[in-house]
Amino acid sequence: MSAFLSPLDLREADEKDDGQWILGSPLVYQSDIAGVTFTVPAGFRTDLASVPRIPIVYELTGGTSSKAAVVHDWLYTTKLVARDVADAVLREASAVTGVPAWRRNLMFCGVRAFGWSHWK
Repeated sequence: MSAFLSPLDLREADEKDDGQWILGSPLVYQSDIAGVTFTVPAGFRTDLASVPRIPIVYELTGGTSSKAAVVHDWLYTTKLVARDVADAVLREASAVTGVPAWRRNLMFCGVRAFGWSHWK
């Protein structure tokens, strides 16, 4: 069964207020979709969900799934799995944290449509 096996420990990056966060301790996520347990290491930098700051879009999808966003950012950075699997893990991990289906499906559609620019 998919589950987060550790708490999220984030610290605001010190250099400047650019929306960056640093993982204070490892974040461990067991994914049924990928069939792997991922460990995002302490010190990993993330911007959490890269949602455009367009008011309605951000209201619907921004700031709703930080744990899932950290794992997704790690997968996009390391490319441990294919992009479609990384995106499916985002949706799966969002479900684990209780994000409603309509919201996680919007997030999934967004990363499928626009995530290619960050995957490169």
